[in-house]
Order: sequence, then C-alpha cells, then structure tokens
Amino acid sequence: MLKKKDLLGLYHVSAEEIVEILNRAEDMKALLLAGRKAEKLLSGSALITLFYENSTRTRTSFELAGKYLGASEVNVSASSSSVQKGETLIDTGKTLDAMKIDFIAIRHPLAGAPALLAANVGASVINAGDGMNEHPTQALLDMFSMREKFGRIEGLKVAILGDIKHSRVAKSNLFGLGKLGAEVYMYAPATLMPKEIEKLGAHVCKSMEEAIEGAHCVMGLRIQLERQKGGLFPSLSEYSRYYGVKDEMLRLADKDAIIMHPGPVNRGTELTPSLIDGDRSVICEQVTNGLSVRMAVLSLLKEYREKNL
Repeated sequence: MLKKKDLLGLYHVSAEEIVEILNRAEDMKALLLAGRKAEKLLSGSALITLFYENSTRTRTSFELAGKYLGASEVNVSASSSSVQKGETLIDTGKTLDAMKIDFIAIRHPLAGAPALLAANVGASVINAGDGMNEHPTQALLDMFSMREKFGRIEGLKVAILGDIKHSRVAKSNLFGLGKLGAEVYMYAPATLMPKEIEKLGAHVCKSMEEAIEGAHCVMGLRIQLERQKGGLFPSLSEYSRYYGVKDEMLRLADKDAIIMHPGPVNRGTELTPSLIDGDRSVICEQVTNGLSVRMAVLSLLKEYREKNL
C-alpha cells in the first residue's frame, strides 16, 4: 500500500512503493488489452483534472484512467475557471474539496504547487507536472515501459538526452530509476544541464557517445521553448545538428536498446523521424502504459483512502 494520501513526486517515494505501482500497472494493462475498461474500482469516486498548463497526453490519460475505473471525472481548465478572476490555488482547492471530491490531478507552472494544494485539501493530490520540479507519473510509465521490455530495472543503463535543465521528467526518472538500481547517464548542452545534478545520482557525460554507449534505453527530451528565456542555444537546426540523436548513434547502444520520448516530439530536432517511427521505438507504447500507470495510481490511492481517511 502507498504510504501517503498524495503522489507529489518520486523523491520521497520508496522503492517498494514504486514496485507496487508498477505491479498494479501490469494488472491494469492486462484489463485494457482484454477490453475491460469499466472495472468500477473507483465507483462512487470523483476525479478533478486541474490543469494550469496545456496538455494532451497527460490530461486525457488521467481523464480516461478515472472513467475506465468508474469514477466521475471533471476537467477544470485555469483559462475558463475562477482563476481568471483572481482566485488563489488554495481557494480553488478548498472550493473543489467542498464538493466532496476524492482526487485532484494538477499541472502547474510553479514548482511546489501540488504540495501546497495537498496540504490544504482532504482529496488525494497527484502531481501531473509542476514547473521544472517533477512529473512522477511520466517517470513511472517510463520505468514500466523499461521493465516490460527488459524484465527488470536494476542494472539498466538509461541515457537521457536533451533539455534536462527544464525537464521535470528527467528529474523524476533520475529519482525513480536510481531507487530501483538503474544507472542514469545525461548529456546536454552546458546551458541546458542543471548545475550539480550529479549530486542527485546522475552521470553527467562529456559527449553523446559516452551517454549512449551500451545504453539499454535512449530517451530524448523535448526542447521546451516555452520555458526558456532565449539564448540557451543558437537555433533549433543547430541544436539538431550537434545534439539531436541520429540513427547511426544507436549502433553504440545495447543491441536490444529502445528509443523513448515523453512527447510531444519535435521531429528531426531531438530524434530523427526514422528513430521515432522505427522498430526500436516504444514512444506510442509509452502512451498506453501511461494510462495503465495512472489507473494503478488512482486505484492504490483509493485503497489508501479507504483504510486511512
């Protein structure tokens, strides 16, 4: 069982809890593949998706996860809510909480917003991405995809390449993979590499070749232009030329290596189209696995609520 009512990040989640989520996700994927989408595990529960930033995959995935398990689901967009009238996050949360909801999946541009919300509501809060901090369910679906392909996480070499500085995905993966015994190698332009990230367990590489050599998983990250103030690299074309992953680079990786990306992909920038659409790519499968993981998280949080709240 999970140890807290919320899932705010993987930094404070134990290896045992991560494995429990991955195991439950395996059960959920089996249900999906069998076409059993209305399992009523969340019958009588209510889920709010509260997104202060644009999203397609994550928001839709949470909405479908709730619906497939029988929960009532409502999407609240900041652009069309009382936030535009000046309502604070805490007041928004308390208003939703007064409607007797059970879960809030929140995406927010400011790091720490989900934790602030969780401290002020009785509902279980799930971090769907907060600023440049964490994106736990994305990392969980990445780990689930790796375990599905290799049968394990321990001992894997994972190369994470791209805009690491602005990536909450990279940070959550670093925390989660490290707890399960994988080695994380990172490579990016110096302007896109966080200072002293090696203190969190990353191997910071001096070249893309060093990162990819022998890697079981090669993960590209999106260039997040919306979070940058400019001047971090000359142009997208130059970034692609010097830092984009090309087909020939994959020869350095493990013979069974897989290509991953959290999406959306800037085609031809972070990865070549042939890598994105090739046999080694699990990018589309990651989307299915994301639905399975979010179903797992909701069902486990429901069990926690039933026994502790």
